[in-house]
Amino acid sequence: MGLLSKITRNCNHATFLIEKKLIKPLSLRERIFLRIHLIGCDACRLYREQTIKISQMIKNLFNESVSASVTLDDEVKKEMQDRIEEKLNQN
Repeated sequence: MGLLSKITRNCNHATFLIEKKLIKPLSLRERIFLRIHLIGCDACRLYREQTIKISQMIKNLFNESVSASVTLDDEVKKEMQDRIEEKLNQN
């Protein structure tokens, strides 16, 4: 295996681990591999930074759109409150 294919294979594995880390914790072996790889690979460090930023932007966008679009109108709120009070008074 040539040097270029070793580097490419290591970068592919590193980017996989960067993505995986966003979803779940890495094993000790994976964390060590990734840390060592990132020390010497500017491209993967940049990929990690960009991936983290994109992930945060998507989460923020999702949270903003959900919180902005999920509201109850006053009539529904009143009906819910009346039902709650009715059930409380039954006990």
